[in-house]
Amino acid sequence: MTDSVKIMPNASLQQTRGPLVAALAYDGLCTFEFGIAYEVFGLPRPEMGEGWYRFSVCGIEPGPLRAAGGLTVAVDKGLEVLDEADLIVVPGWRAIDAPVPEPLAAALRAAHQRGARIMSLCSGVAVLAGAGLLANRRATTHWRYVASIAARYPNITLDAGVLYIDEGSLLTAAGSAAGIDLCLHVVRGDFGSEAANSVARRLVVPPHREGGQAQFISAPVPEEREGIRLGPLIEWMRESLSEEQPISLLAKRAGMSMRTFQRRFEATTGLSVGEWLLKERLRHARDLLERELAVSLDDIAVASGFGTLATMRHHFRRRLGTSPNAYRKSFGG
Repeated sequence: MTDSVKIMPNASLQQTRGPLVAALAYDGLCTFEFGIAYEVFGLPRPEMGEGWYRFSVCGIEPGPLRAAGGLTVAVDKGLEVLDEADLIVVPGWRAIDAPVPEPLAAALRAAHQRGARIMSLCSGVAVLAGAGLLANRRATTHWRYVASIAARYPNITLDAGVLYIDEGSLLTAAGSAAGIDLCLHVVRGDFGSEAANSVARRLVVPPHREGGQAQFISAPVPEEREGIRLGPLIEWMRESLSEEQPISLLAKRAGMSMRTFQRRFEATTGLSVGEWLLKERLRHARDLLERELAVSLDDIAVASGFGTLATMRHHFRRRLGTSPNAYRKSFGG
């Protein structure tokens, strides 16, 4: 059945021609992220009316351009497109540490200066950062790239736990699929919830996903450099997460004073005892939610050492941006 919803744009966008969206194309183009930009902003949607987005591609360098998947891309227009664009999309970048060509950086700065919005998808944050647009601002990217960006641009406040961040004229998305969430967010702001819901239905995705990026990050096991004394204790702590583990008991088992134990534990794991236990309990709870579908949430809370479902729910919300039940629905089985 054809979607016949008629969408009226916000008052600020009521014009004969809609906002011009320019997606960058470059050698090494990330095809998935580029496809997201085209699918949301470039696909013809007559049901949206004449004020819907216009779409153009901006080649940042002479072609033909290579793209992921063995494709070759030919682009007719260059950086001049950015002079008129209302929204510029940076669909990933060829490498998180690859330099940003100065002509591109200058064009982006000029576009931002005149009021254009600029958004990055996944590794595309490297372009915004390299152009100097994110200084003293909040941003996000795929959790694998956060450390690299933070090391090179310490003046950017990075949040690895969210799906996207909207700083008004500068918007950043986390991992590749989070680009869909950000694009729908932009549509929602420009044309309203009904338009965003209509696009989401065409994409067969939820118009808004619950939770953030934190729920997708694998929890690494801390290194155990104090193998002789703390190694066996740390293993016992992992195997006994359902039990109370006061520092006095742990220090006694390690044969140390409480003060010495806390200092050496933090030097070994990089975390305080309380923080380490919380991370391990969250990891264990996530494992149970994924594998033990018949076990109740209350029993998982007890087995993980949270004691009550309310406590477990609180820490899931605070650390993972989702609920235990929503996490099980996403990853269970």
